[in-house]
Amino acid sequence: MHHVSNPGATRICFIRHGETDWNVARRIQGHTDIPLNKTGRAQALAMAFNAAHHRFHAIYSSDLLRATETAQVLAQREDQAVKLFPQLRERHYGVFQGITAAEGAVLYPEAYAHYVARDLEYDFERGESLHDLADRVGEGVDWLLRHHSGQTLAVVSHSGVLDVIYRRATGRPLHTPRDFVIPNCALNWFHFDGQGWHLDVWADRHYLHDVLTESPE
Repeated sequence: MHHVSNPGATRICFIRHGETDWNVARRIQGHTDIPLNKTGRAQALAMAFNAAHHRFHAIYSSDLLRATETAQVLAQREDQAVKLFPQLRERHYGVFQGITAAEGAVLYPEAYAHYVARDLEYDFERGESLHDLADRVGEGVDWLLRHHSGQTLAVVSHSGVLDVIYRRATGRPLHTPRDFVIPNCALNWFHFDGQGWHLDVWADRHYLHDVLTESPE
């Protein structure tokens, strides 16, 4: 299923955390620490059951609760400990954290215009710009590659982080509109062979068909 031409390549399965109540309400979470809801816990269980046979050498997670709760379910099946990795936490959305995009359009129309345009340098008033996020994510993935060369890892993170990784692997510019889904608890497989980042499987979620999933925007 996951075809890698170079047997010495490092393989990483990136997983977005399970659903939260703020996902359902379409509130922008950013660094706000929101736990999984009931559906999110069910998604994590289904994901862990499906992914456990891959025999990960290590399981990493963003240090935000919704990610660590998801990772812990997988780690328990693998009989491993979760390694916290703040480098791959979600983007900080500044003044947009805790509100919906629609509310942001009314409360902060200038900020909303930058948001919709995917302005690479806009930081939501003391939040984090797309440019800074991409740098942080790149440094984080490079650290994992240096410390786990040739191994297979699982990393639980967030939609903003996975957006950056997908674009880097496929050559899509950061400033272009997102035209791909990032579902909760789907498996997203990449390999890294010293020549670049390569996408193998995106948004594998066949095991979630019996679990209600939120719209993955």
